[in-house]
Formats: sequence, C-alpha cells, structure tokens
Amino acid sequence: TMKNPVPQAASLLLEKLLLLVHVRPLPAGSGGEPPPPPPAAAPGYYDTSCFKRGDLLEVPRTLFIHFGIYLGENRVAHLMPDILPAFTGDRRQIQQVVTNKRLILGVITKTASIRVDTVEDFAYGGSILVNHMDRLFEDQVLGSEEAARRAEKLVGATAYSLLWNNCEHFVTYCRYGAPVSFQTDKFCETVKMIIRDQRSVLASVLVGLASIVCLGLAPSTTLPTIFIPFFLWMAG
Repeated sequence: TMKNPVPQAASLLLEKLLLLVHVRPLPAGSGGEPPPPPPAAAPGYYDTSCFKRGDLLEVPRTLFIHFGIYLGENRVAHLMPDILPAFTGDRRQIQQVVTNKRLILGVITKTASIRVDTVEDFAYGGSILVNHMDRLFEDQVLGSEEAARRAEKLVGATAYSLLWNNCEHFVTYCRYGAPVSFQTDKFCETVKMIIRDQRSVLASVLVGLASIVCLGLAPSTTLPTIFIPFFLWMAG
C-alpha cells in the first residue's frame, strides 16, 4: 500500500527544521548535555595542512550541511543558535560546547553566537568539503584574507533566523559578499509543497460540500466529496 506523502513530507520538514538549527538527539538521562564526539573527532584526526585561511568548510549531515570559515591554526568561525550570550559576556562559559538546551532556547529567542572552535569540534566527526560552493558563485569569490577578516569581525553574539541569518548566510557573506542560503530555499519549497497539497484537499472538500448543499445528499455528490480529497491526499 502507498504511504501518505503529505504527512511524510511534514515529518521530513520537522526533522529538517531541527537539523538546520543543529539539534543533536541526546541519549536518555543525559541531562541536556551533548554526547561526546565520536572517536573520529579526536584531536589531530583532520589534516588541517590542506586548509588555507579564508577557506569555506562544509560538513554534510544526513539532511543538512553545517558551514564555517577556516581562520588558520586549526580554528573555524561558525554561527550557532545560542541563548547564553544574551545573559553573559564570560567568554569561557560561552566557549563551552553548546548544549541542546542552549541551542533550542537560542532558536526560540532568535539569538546566536558566531564562535571560533577547533576543526574537530566544528566538524564533530563528519567529513569536510573545502570551497565546494565556489562553483556556484563563479567570479564573486572574495580574497581569502578578506573572507577570514570578515568572519573574525563578526565573531560574537548575533541575531538568529532560520530563514535570514543562519550558518550558511554567515559563510556566503564572508566568502562571496552576499548572504544567501540554498538550504533555506529548499526548506521553503518543501513548505510551499505541503501548503499547496493541503489547499488542494481543502478546495476539493469545499466544492464537494457545496455540491451536496445545491444538489442534495446522494451517491453522485457524497462519494466524490469523500473519495476525491482522499485520492488527492494520497497522490500529494
């Protein structure tokens, strides 16, 4: 039997929304603290000799990509939602690994931090792509030193928006001079698809109900009112 694509899409949308803001599932009884990085993220795992200052680093995840700007000396600037900078300026506290509680509260209050972490902490055991987005911007690539300086200048507390100011907006501004997010575009297209599907179902229901009111309750009016929305829902 075919599964309903709209609920599937809605579920995927919710999952992607959580991943876009970098929520990591926590084991039961973890107390809100993130699990330790996998063994692959041990210090020295990544060969940073192939990275140059100003490089744009991408870490592909299951449903999203996390972005950062390499600053040299095993340091990466990247944007993460975080509530803590709104309450304290203590750099030692802020620099600690962002827990899910801090992150989710940052998303809710639209606050974030552009922070500098080691390559290991930034990548969290994932593979790293270097300057993979350059092909999309052609002649818009800024100088490497300019990209790094832009990132360094922005380090600190900042506003957060999934649609207008996420980690991808940060790196594209630094390296290409234009804050854009292709992940956000795909996310919005998914939302539009779900809205269109729901509108189609609703419209067909309203037309069916109107036909029942005008023509009376009969198999010729009732059955289409039931089955047409059902098949629209199934077909997506």
